[in-house]
Amino acid sequence: MISIKDIAKECGVSVATVSKALNDQKDVSKTTKEKVLDVANRLGYTTNQAAKALRTKKTDNIGILFTNVGSDISMSHEFFSQILDSFRSACAKRGYDITFINNRVGTHKTTYLNHALYRNFDGVAIIAADFLDTRVRELATSSIPVVTVDYMYDNCAAVLSDNKRGIRSIVENAYEKGHRKIAFIHGETTEVTTERLLGFYAACAELGIKVRNDYLIESKYHDINRCADCLLQLLALDDPPTCIIFSDDYSMIGAMDAAKRRGINIPENLSFAGYDGIHMAKSLNITTYEQDAHGLGKTAAIKLIDLIEDSNAKPEAVIIPGKFFEGATIKKIN
Repeated sequence: MISIKDIAKECGVSVATVSKALNDQKDVSKTTKEKVLDVANRLGYTTNQAAKALRTKKTDNIGILFTNVGSDISMSHEFFSQILDSFRSACAKRGYDITFINNRVGTHKTTYLNHALYRNFDGVAIIAADFLDTRVRELATSSIPVVTVDYMYDNCAAVLSDNKRGIRSIVENAYEKGHRKIAFIHGETTEVTTERLLGFYAACAELGIKVRNDYLIESKYHDINRCADCLLQLLALDDPPTCIIFSDDYSMIGAMDAAKRRGINIPENLSFAGYDGIHMAKSLNITTYEQDAHGLGKTAAIKLIDLIEDSNAKPEAVIIPGKFFEGATIKKIN
């Protein structure tokens, strides 16, 4: 195994100088650093991570807590997979590895916090989790730097989608096309759902649209069958809506199939809008709001690493805007 002694001999400098250069210390010239790094790369030198952790109290490893919240939310979902991929890429650029916190940890005697301490994570990103779970709250309120995605909790750094603006943009588009009877099949009770409902109510109030209680139905995110049932519930009303906003694109696509089986064409007979802006939705020319999953993941990584590396950094909440995608599923009516 190549050691720093080998690098020092090759470069004609002391072992101490090599050590300082590899750790990017200021009392070594840029030229010397570049020479040391070039030789280290050429010889295939790798640091002893265990020894480095003992010396610096850092492991350059970040934990990710991703639990299955709601129905079928998983890492295979396009939205979350993009967040995670962007997060991983941004961490790698800053020299950090990522490790997932096993979801089964909470079913054993240990907790998420104990697991994070055992693995010596420099910080933890909570991508999807139930903050009513005391184990999640314990981790979020610990001394470990934490960033949350699409959820604000106490003094944690947070990166959020602009959920209010997202729903407002859909309501405004439907209004401009003549719709006044707009229904919203939203997800289960979460902070994201609350923000979207607030955006829905605010947009309707500003536009003079009466919000009917029977036009607001709670479903589950990414649950096609449940959303199809909600659709039938709306269609059975004496005065059904002319436009329906769904909690997410997957649910809307499933509801489109259910409508088709009943002889209802979209948007000729009924207008639909989704949410998330997944590739399939845009390919089908569905009206939706595209969340910036890449921006969410990248910003979450940057904010967390800033907290890890800078003791003076303060946790802050950052809102990442998305963009409205005007497809062809909201029809213009009189």
